[in-house]
Amino acid sequence: MKKVISDVGEKLRAKESKLTTRRELVLKVLLENNGKHLSAEEVYNLVKLRAPDVGLATVYRTLELFQEFDLIQTIDFGDGRKRYEFGPEAGENHHHHHLICIKCGSIIEVNEDLLEELENRVSKKHNFTVTDHQLKIFGVCEQCKKPK
Repeated sequence: MKKVISDVGEKLRAKESKLTTRRELVLKVLLENNGKHLSAEEVYNLVKLRAPDVGLATVYRTLELFQEFDLIQTIDFGDGRKRYEFGPEAGENHHHHHLICIKCGSIIEVNEDLLEELENRVSKKHNFTVTDHQLKIFGVCEQCKKPK
């Protein structure tokens, strides 16, 4: 984690920005909860446990900054809230895909690139350069299908 924090600090400094203490707290929360797809409010609540004086606006601004610097990925699972996770720079690797339970809201990651062939066809047919994609599949998870 220290290496990632150091790398993020360097990337921010290279573009005349700083990794402040508050920004570092937001980064640590994202790293410690990797794969959990946290909303801004969830990030805020976790940061507040460590620094009660941090405001929600600070968390939002930090998430926007991290997104602008391609440090985090954002995704909307259809619940009206953006979700954030620390991830590769946009276009560097394809984003993983998600299965979303319509009953309990659980999110299951699928770490397979299922759309490579489609991307190639679309790119050739429309002379379009694909840089990334997201696939969200909605349904009912194993837990919700179990009889009660």
